[in-house]
Amino acid sequence: MSLMTSELWPYVVLILVGFLPNEIWRLLGFAVARGIDEGSELFVWVRAVATGVLAAVIAKLIFFAPGALATVPLSVRLVAMVAGFAGFIAFRRSVFAGVATGEAVLILGAFLLPKL
Repeated sequence: MSLMTSELWPYVVLILVGFLPNEIWRLLGFAVARGIDEGSELFVWVRAVATGVLAAVIAKLIFFAPGALATVPLSVRLVAMVAGFAGFIAFRRSVFAGVATGEAVLILGAFLLPKL
């Protein structure tokens, strides 16, 4: 039985096309980034741009919600965002705590409040 006729061929394609190319760039980035000074102006600028892009994506998801998220009222989405930020600050700037808090508030609000 050949690999292409077995049931495993989608996983092989996924590894060859999805996982390995990503890992090559990741390892190359790791090798190059070892010598970068985190306090340099370029690095600070890149971090600021990345943070701005992330904030824009989050705002777009909140105000122009796609799919099932659109059924959750805007007020619930805004409260979940504020709660997530508060969780982030309250747990010593823990990204996990902020995401978990915001997600919990979003899920609870979606179940408890009807669509407005």
